[in-house]
Amino acid sequence: MTSEDLLEVEHLPQRFVLRLPRGRECYLKYRLEGSTLYIDKVYTPEEYRNRGFAEKLVEKALRYAEESSLAVVPKCSYAKRYFEKHPEKRALLKPSTS
Repeated sequence: MTSEDLLEVEHLPQRFVLRLPRGRECYLKYRLEGSTLYIDKVYTPEEYRNRGFAEKLVEKALRYAEESSLAVVPKCSYAKRYFEKHPEKRALLKPSTS
């Protein structure tokens, strides 16, 4: 287990944040509209990419959505790719109205 495994996701208003060394952070920004959670942006500083931080943030947001009975709409490219790679999570997606 590395020190990175011990990093906790913090839930702030409309954000999930992972605080990193040297004042850096990864974050997921979302907005709520009615009973829908829109994932607008997932960001990881370049030097911390490919370590699973973004995935950890999305999973925390999805857990929050599930616990709050919210449908999810992924707006950013990372969140869209997450659902492509994890079909078992697609039940959380807001049904298409088109």
